[in-house]
Amino acid sequence: MKSKEVRELSTAEIESRLRETREALVQLRMRKHTGQIEKTHELHELRKDIARMETILKEKQTAAA
Repeated sequence: MKSKEVRELSTAEIESRLRETREALVQLRMRKHTGQIEKTHELHELRKDIARMETILKEKQTAAA
């Protein structure tokens, strides 16, 4: 997910997407430990998406305050 796309979302939408992405990361980690994952780069992409969403969410919260 690109930064531009995240910035267009409301804070509630970002929080829900963040929750979904974290759950997907947990599932992917479990699949990695059992040896069922082929595309290990997806882990890196999910972690970057989470960091991006957290950063933008924090920016929006401080701007609103």
